[in-house]
Amino acid sequence: MTDSPTVIGTAKADTSIPLSVQGRALVAAGFGQNVILTTVTTFILVYLVEYVKISTAGIAVVTTIITVAKFLDAIADPLMGSIIDTTRTRWGKLRPFVLFSAAPVAVLTGLLFTVPHLPEAGQLVFFGIVYFLWGFAYTVCDVPFWGLIGSAFPDPRMRTRVISNVRAFGAISLGLATLGLPYLAAALSFGKTDAAGWSRAVFLIAVMGMGLYLLAFFLTRERITEARTRLTIRQLFGTLFRNTPLLIVLIGSVIGFGRQIVQAGGALFAVIAYGDPLYFTYIGAAIIAGVVIASFLTPLVLRRFSARNLMIVSSFAGAALYLALWAVGFASLIGMIVFIFLTGLTLGIFLVVQTTLIADAVDDVERRTGVRNDGISFATLTFSSKIMGSLAVLVFGAFVVLAGYDATATVTPSMQNIVFLSITVVPAISCVLSAIPFFFYRLKSAAPSGRS
Repeated sequence: MTDSPTVIGTAKADTSIPLSVQGRALVAAGFGQNVILTTVTTFILVYLVEYVKISTAGIAVVTTIITVAKFLDAIADPLMGSIIDTTRTRWGKLRPFVLFSAAPVAVLTGLLFTVPHLPEAGQLVFFGIVYFLWGFAYTVCDVPFWGLIGSAFPDPRMRTRVISNVRAFGAISLGLATLGLPYLAAALSFGKTDAAGWSRAVFLIAVMGMGLYLLAFFLTRERITEARTRLTIRQLFGTLFRNTPLLIVLIGSVIGFGRQIVQAGGALFAVIAYGDPLYFTYIGAAIIAGVVIASFLTPLVLRRFSARNLMIVSSFAGAALYLALWAVGFASLIGMIVFIFLTGLTLGIFLVVQTTLIADAVDDVERRTGVRNDGISFATLTFSSKIMGSLAVLVFGAFVVLAGYDATATVTPSMQNIVFLSITVVPAISCVLSAIPFFFYRLKSAAPSGRS
């Protein structure tokens, strides 16, 4: 990375801290943040089913709680973005929210894995309250982080490199959490793995993760812009809804929710298919390896192909690979790992290109109108991610309930095949449908990067 100021329109990078240092700080912060998100999304169902012993009926309640909470959090994201865009402090408009959200996220993450010994109804109430609070705290943590990446790096190529590194190291953190957390929970159980061991492990991970996340406050700076009249929330939303390219990315992303089903339900699927959640370490390692490799390589591919075309091609490729995985089946663990790795490549492309298209759409509006709304625009990224996650949990949970599985059930081939459909055929259909909106993605002003 170069440390020289980069100017676009009326904005330039703040280089009081070298851009190379800011980039590394954001990568480390994203690493810490993603450890926490991975812990919750990947292991919460395993923890509740296998260690808290939630019943089949309770699973239905849990998946409903998660889905409703994520939808509410998603609705809160644009509101959070508008609050950010109307905030003015000596630290900027994004960094204060990074600072003050870290402690609540760490504490609430630990509490999610500390469900008390109560009748099941009481446990579900406790989980529901904590999960709703965690979701809102994570919104305050997540929206400014992604907005800060867009703000700190006005140069599109440099920004894309930072995005790809954040995505790649986020996938590495996902891998470390997926592979290591079950063993850490076992070690901190001081014997047979139990709920208390999971609680200790998650509290430790949460504190470490948010410690890294705070680097985004201490070692970054927001871009320097000319003073403008502060926009009202109504004006901000008006600008958002007139940003057609941004809305297209939002729609295409949400329709592609199937990409997240393996992460949302993979650990529980490993229990159903193979009898041991540790088998998910192999599956998880495969998809993570694909995401990491694709995240590093995507900026190079974008030098030759437009982001829009790459998104479309990778979506159709992902659909074909998920269908191939369904045809191969899960009986062959090697075949499962190979195809999961290949779908991970398409997922890595999606994650980098999605963020790049949003950042380009934000720059496009600034060039045309002089208005830069990092907060509310990048809130669409977190909004779509949460909607995708909630739909993934809801669909996977529905297939688990349809199969009739709980911790006391005798697993049958029919039960396994039903759940397997949710991580293969459903993502394939989702990928095909998600490609359609991107055919209509067009920027209304000349993009400096030439990619979109």
